[in-house]
Amino acid sequence: MPNSNRSMFGRGSGTITVIEEPVMRSYRRKAKIVFYVVWVITGVLVATVAASKWHPIIALAAGIAAGLITGAIAGAVVAAWPVLRAIWWWAPETVIAGSLVFGWIELAEHTTLIYRLAAVAAVIGVPAAIKPVRIRIHEVLWCLVTRHRIRTCFSEFIITNRTGSLPLILWACPTPVGERVWIWLRPGLCMDDLLDRLDKIAVACWATAAVAETASPSNAAFVRVDIKRRDALTGTITSPLLEVIKSGNPPALRDAVPVPTALDLPQVTASEVTPVKPTPLRRPDPKTPAAAPATTTTSASDDIEDWL
Repeated sequence: MPNSNRSMFGRGSGTITVIEEPVMRSYRRKAKIVFYVVWVITGVLVATVAASKWHPIIALAAGIAAGLITGAIAGAVVAAWPVLRAIWWWAPETVIAGSLVFGWIELAEHTTLIYRLAAVAAVIGVPAAIKPVRIRIHEVLWCLVTRHRIRTCFSEFIITNRTGSLPLILWACPTPVGERVWIWLRPGLCMDDLLDRLDKIAVACWATAAVAETASPSNAAFVRVDIKRRDALTGTITSPLLEVIKSGNPPALRDAVPVPTALDLPQVTASEVTPVKPTPLRRPDPKTPAAAPATTTTSASDDIEDWL
């Protein structure tokens, strides 16, 4: 039996680690620093501006209060960033599940059970019956799976920074060969960390290959990973040129026409053709001296323009 007293934010037997404990400690330290820095800067600015209209003591109190509120908000955002990042990772699944639950509740309030079952059958049966819709849904589901598998790769064998913070996996979209995922790397990670582990990424994503490259010419932290699951060149491609060709005869008549195997010259009769006997080649006699090349002289009367 798993230990129910163990926190889900740390490692332990029978628990699921969503956010590592070192990451939480690191962000708590950052949140304290951000709180005090924002408090001081905001308080000084607000007190300086308010001192021109209010009493200095009132302006100082207003600056301290404004800085305290602003610093608390900024520190809370920094401290909660690992949780917000986890919510972003599961945002598509959360939206889909919430939509299904909300839709079922709305149907339950306005319709009977028969209409609810009919609506569910239509929602499930129509995509299953229409092939393009079914294929598109299948591709989208693979995109959701790939996002989590790549996050698992970073968590298991790619992280190299001290705190172990994971990168931000932005989005994924289907491609003709698989999925394409955009990632924002954190400090401590680089493109070489991905290139050296592409074979492991392909195995973790249940794919045949993985390709990584930078997605921005000006920022090395913005990278793109292509997950390849199939070869697009092995598929059947329908060419639109076949619809342009207009055949004069039905296919049966075209297949019955014999294929020519020789030249067909009906305009030339056999009587008009004069056979020419080939002249046999003779080897020159080595004892016979070679004839001197003939020389031609051009008289002055020749017109030079004929040669131009």
